[in-house]
Amino acid sequence: FPLQRILNQHPNISNPVFLDTSFEFISSMTKDEENEIMIGDSRFSLLPDSIKISEDEIMSKFDFILSFQHDLNQNEFSCTINASLDLFNVETVCILTQRLLTMLHQQITPFDCVTNKPIYELSLTLPNEILLVKSMNNTQVSFSSAFTCIHREFAYQVMKHPQKLAVELDDQSLTYCELLHYVQILSVTLLNEYLITPGEIVCQCVERSLSMVIGIMGIEMAGGVYCPLSPRDPQHHLYALVRQTSSRLLLIHHLTKVKLNNDIFSFNIDSIMNNNVIYNDVDIDQLSSVFVPSNNIAYIIFTSGSTGIPKAVSIRHHNLLLSINAIIHVNVFTNNDTMVQMASCSFDVHIQELIGGLLAGASIVMLHPDGNMDFHYMMKLLQEKQITYLQSVPAYVNNMLEFLSKCNYSYLSTLCTLDIGGDASTVQFIDKLYNCLSDKISVWNSYGPAEATINSTYYAVYRNIDVSSIPMGNVLANYRCSVLDDLLQAVVIDQEGQLFIGGAGVFTGYLGRDDLTAKALINIDSKIFYRTGDVVKMDRNGSLHFISRKDFQVKLHGQRIELGEIERCLLNITSISACVVMKWNDDYLVAYVQSSSHMNEAELRQHCQSQLPPHMIPSFFIILDKLPLN
Repeated sequence: FPLQRILNQHPNISNPVFLDTSFEFISSMTKDEENEIMIGDSRFSLLPDSIKISEDEIMSKFDFILSFQHDLNQNEFSCTINASLDLFNVETVCILTQRLLTMLHQQITPFDCVTNKPIYELSLTLPNEILLVKSMNNTQVSFSSAFTCIHREFAYQVMKHPQKLAVELDDQSLTYCELLHYVQILSVTLLNEYLITPGEIVCQCVERSLSMVIGIMGIEMAGGVYCPLSPRDPQHHLYALVRQTSSRLLLIHHLTKVKLNNDIFSFNIDSIMNNNVIYNDVDIDQLSSVFVPSNNIAYIIFTSGSTGIPKAVSIRHHNLLLSINAIIHVNVFTNNDTMVQMASCSFDVHIQELIGGLLAGASIVMLHPDGNMDFHYMMKLLQEKQITYLQSVPAYVNNMLEFLSKCNYSYLSTLCTLDIGGDASTVQFIDKLYNCLSDKISVWNSYGPAEATINSTYYAVYRNIDVSSIPMGNVLANYRCSVLDDLLQAVVIDQEGQLFIGGAGVFTGYLGRDDLTAKALINIDSKIFYRTGDVVKMDRNGSLHFISRKDFQVKLHGQRIELGEIERCLLNITSISACVVMKWNDDYLVAYVQSSSHMNEAELRQHCQSQLPPHMIPSFFIILDKLPLN
């Protein structure tokens, strides 16, 4: 009696999570009374798993049967798949059949072609899927710019529109020409007074300000390497990062000059603007002799490290230029945009907002240091400055929409482009977003690790999108993406695998950590790819979808966080014997600690604040006598 009919008579019995599978082999040279045959050293038993009732109906004992028929007389090999229509549709079975044929064709190729070839190298990928992957990675674009470094491209934009607004913060503003003037003064100062040489790392610890922009471009124009440090980080953490870079100089401004002691050599960028008379006689012609090749490092940015030590990602000039040109190529932002700069300097998106915006010829409006936490200030600025481009993480945009629901959505009336990245977006969130925004707005979903230069994929999210999950997007110009299994073999459509990114944005390595660089970079078909650690799958349209992480790293509000770093910090407290940190609801971190003494949440929070950056401090601390082991 067929298993399926038995189950139908007992609806309360749940089906197992695995499939009942049978493999059947039939040889036409065997006699009916024989129960088994030998082929080489292999023994095969005849098992009647199916009963043919009529020409149109077959009763089977199993959910899925793969039968092989071998005609020794004709030397023919054939197979049949019998699958339950309750579990499989016809299209799925057809695809499985095609994959089996693809694998068998590889196995029966001439013997010398497959000698010593591991079985895992047999591909299940169909020809149309191979074409789809090639099409997805057919991204080669030649950009017209003749400049090979960031500051040359910036100077070109100054020549095109010298009097256009470059950057503004509250009642302060600079045109492109004025910004270039201060940048040149700072660059000459770095060269003459501090003897900065091409390729030398210069750290900068400033709050969001005009000085931040002058500092970034000034370092680049002097041939240095920009390294941002967040003023919100604990003092000892900043010292550790400066030591890791071996930087001789730290750029500061009035809000951060007391952040670090005098044992670190520093220069106050504000003096460039406040003492303009002193710098009028600066010889800027010497800057023309500063040669910066395109493969020089442009900036380094720290990301969370699994060993507890942050990793310094090194990005070259050509990486950043190609990345920004790729974004401009798909019209995410243009020279007609007025962009709001929101990202913290510890997040690499601030480089896209500032350097990318300036190289595109856009105008940038900066928020004051805590402006993104004040929605009244934020909405007033968006409306008064007629902001057209905003980039943020989904959680922040969702909070912004909650605020606007209590007042007025007209604050966003000038917004033309909303660029969402850093975390996965849900269909429900996108629906909510479009219900609140005007019809003219374009919504982009962006993805990319710092090691691939900010963003690697973009996806235009349209109104009333008919998908089950929001794709990470399509590959940007001059980038490449491959989805591979644990054996570095290409996975098939809709199968999960690890994402590897190659092409224009791949970083040069982690500063001073050749061991980590060797693990992160891999050679695939003579091209260098970055091993992201992100588990993704590709759909039949060639779009990538994020699934999960292969490690314990999480993303919170766009920041990469190694939970082990937080746990190690808490375990440094002698009274804590065990600790587990978890991410809850994509919104916050919770720390569960096992303590032998009476500690309170305030003490734990204070300890974390003294050791960790703000984005790594748990929102809640749960103190237990003993952690559950289940």
